[in-house]
Amino acid sequence: MFQILKAEKLADKIYLMDVEAPRVAKSCLPGEFVIVKMDEVGERIPLTICDYDREKGTVTIVIQVVGASTQRMCEMQAGDAFQDFVGPLGRPSEFVNEDPESLKQKKIVFVAGGLGTAPVYPQVKWLHEHGVDADVIVGARNREMVILEDEMRAVAGNLYITTDDGSYVRKGMGTDVLRELVEKEGKHYDVCVAIGPMIMMKFVCLLTKELGIHTIVSMNPVMVDGTGMCGACRLTVGGQVKFACVDGPEFDGHLVDFDEAMKRQQMYKTQEGRALLKLQEGDTHHGGCGNCGGDK
Repeated sequence: MFQILKAEKLADKIYLMDVEAPRVAKSCLPGEFVIVKMDEVGERIPLTICDYDREKGTVTIVIQVVGASTQRMCEMQAGDAFQDFVGPLGRPSEFVNEDPESLKQKKIVFVAGGLGTAPVYPQVKWLHEHGVDADVIVGARNREMVILEDEMRAVAGNLYITTDDGSYVRKGMGTDVLRELVEKEGKHYDVCVAIGPMIMMKFVCLLTKELGIHTIVSMNPVMVDGTGMCGACRLTVGGQVKFACVDGPEFDGHLVDFDEAMKRQQMYKTQEGRALLKLQEGDTHHGGCGNCGGDK
């Protein structure tokens, strides 16, 4: 069992939890995720790692209520425990494999949309700890939905917040802020990391392609099973079939077929849609990545 040491409400239907999981904390890195199961009847929920403390043996996760299992999960309190807490899974951010000295020569900007702030935070924190400053743009529907502001401000080189309704700091999308920084303030960026809803990542990529900025996206919104065997996170990247949970979740955003991914995401929500996708995709519906073992 994996005890919850802290449970906190961040915003409407969004909760943060510190979980005692020493073995996961010991080896996890920014960009990876865990699969959490609260009890025998609960779903297996893939959640990106928001933070970790190797000395305390804790991993921080952020959960949004989207269904029955996540509703029950968010009702848990400090002292309760998850039955399973498996990880780290996926591949870490490409930054952790780069030389920090070379990273210091790059101008990096993150664009976080809504819950995407949670997986952006550990990457920015890791860069900060290695002496690398990065600008961060956080977008939310309104002031109440802005999360982890103080934590992000402590590690970001510059933090820019924007809200859809203009109720906090400024009105507009993250793409509006990025365009303004580049075209009006003369900022230059070598790399952009965009994490959030797929439609938001799509439009960030359209803008950064126009601006000539290499862009990384995290395709965690399409994950369901977390092992590559269910077929939910199958997507096309540069004309090749990939699975977000085993080949990613991070990919070159300019190579991701977002329209296909969003269409699959909608179809996968219904039993008939899943059956049709399985029929259309045949052997590559799941396990076609060759990494997850689902093709054995």
